[in-house]
Amino acid sequence: MPLYPRGVRVKPESLLGWAAAVVGVVGIVSALTPEVAGRSDLVQGVLPPGALHVARVATLGFGIALVWLARSLARRRRRAWGLSVVLVTAIAVSHIVKGLDIEEATVSLVLLALLVAYRRRFDVPGDPASLQPLAATLSLLGGGAAALLLLDRHDVLLPDRLEEVLGAAGLVLAFRALYLWLRPLSAQVRQTVEERRAASRLVQAHGRDSLAFFMLRRDKSYLFSPSGRAFLAYRVIAGTALVSGDPVGDESELDDLLAEFRRLAYARGWRLAVIGAGATALPRYRRLGLRAIKIGDEAVLRPASFTLEGRPIRKVRQSVTRLTKAGWRLRVVPAAEAGARLRAELDQVSAEWRGNQPGRGFSMAIDELYAPDTLIVFAEHDEEPIAGFLHLVPTPASDSYSLSTMRRRHSSPNGLMEFLIAETLGWAREHQVSEVSLNFCAFTDLLDPGCRGARRLSRVALLSLDRLFQLERLYAFSRKFFPEWRPRYVCVERLSDLPLVGFAYLHVESLLPWSRKTPEPARH
Repeated sequence: MPLYPRGVRVKPESLLGWAAAVVGVVGIVSALTPEVAGRSDLVQGVLPPGALHVARVATLGFGIALVWLARSLARRRRRAWGLSVVLVTAIAVSHIVKGLDIEEATVSLVLLALLVAYRRRFDVPGDPASLQPLAATLSLLGGGAAALLLLDRHDVLLPDRLEEVLGAAGLVLAFRALYLWLRPLSAQVRQTVEERRAASRLVQAHGRDSLAFFMLRRDKSYLFSPSGRAFLAYRVIAGTALVSGDPVGDESELDDLLAEFRRLAYARGWRLAVIGAGATALPRYRRLGLRAIKIGDEAVLRPASFTLEGRPIRKVRQSVTRLTKAGWRLRVVPAAEAGARLRAELDQVSAEWRGNQPGRGFSMAIDELYAPDTLIVFAEHDEEPIAGFLHLVPTPASDSYSLSTMRRRHSSPNGLMEFLIAETLGWAREHQVSEVSLNFCAFTDLLDPGCRGARRLSRVALLSLDRLFQLERLYAFSRKFFPEWRPRYVCVERLSDLPLVGFAYLHVESLLPWSRKTPEPARH
């Protein structure tokens, strides 16, 4: 069932958001331009000295705040509506006080009437967790203002530089208070023991996509269909609900499950996005009204057809030959069966590889190295410690595996990862594994060395970020094995959501400077 009638294109709250922005801009322009002489003279004769200047400054501030509030109004936030009613009333009064600007005041009052008429549209609650830091911010702001008034009353003169600093600090505190008041409802990561077991059973029975097992990370929340035969995993960041991969379960229930999640997101004012959607699921998202944008390709290898023969793959072949002659060999161990000594060595490799970097991964990595049903594949040598390893997770319903992690020591021999992957494919061929998902490479169409025109300019920009995100290096490494490339998509409701969805995605993947730690989920 659609959320809105098919004929409705623009929602009232969206129009009111734009109207608030217009009223705000009118207020800013009015505050920065001269008043009509006759009107301002009339007001000056009635009001006390300085009132016009105060009203002009207030109009400017109210206008800026209304422009800021516009987007929150469009997203139906109740707190934004309440604050807008106060600001629109105040700006109408300030227009009158600063120069009898009746036209501007009338426009503001029309907006006020519309806000009151459509008040029931603004039903998205604010975040209760923001009230405590908001109270602290307002107390600090109020205390600073009271101190300045006290100093002014006693004719205490402050240095100009100090006044500027205090003014800037007050402005920062005011914007922080506004941010806290408008902050959207957050969602704590919650997984009960029963939910996790149910999700694991569904992945075992229906997990055909290479990303299915990654839905079992502990930093995700779950939504199940009423019958419990389907579920999706998600995380909410800064008002954006990120669905991790395609839902898993009974095909007949997936459409209704996604529609229910969209209703949940709508009720809480979250923007909705699906991260890592597969091509086969796109019709389902389009029926829901989402738009799909390709974000990259997944490199998939088929063990049955993989070969080291031929000139194009000679560098991988040379690495395998060199390490084999040096005495390195492959060993595959179920992760849950790794003993204490092996775990200690693997943890040492991980610590050396990661250094002070956070653990990364959300939609395409698992957060438990020794999770049941996963495999540890490592290179061993009679005279050397473990130099590196791969962590593989299963795709149960399709007899395949996905690479979750690859780590090595800094002192590992050259070509170790090529050796591990090639030998793993040999092991997989012997065990009738249908395919191995190697990596996900973002923006492959733009990173292709053969791209031209605007794409070539985009490639230059992406290469400049390679030190941080390692996009090109991962793509170049994956190309060595001549994989089958499968597109992956991000699905959003509006193209304008992409910047904030991208920010939320970078945050959950721990790719932003301040996203250093994955939150510990609540356990019940």
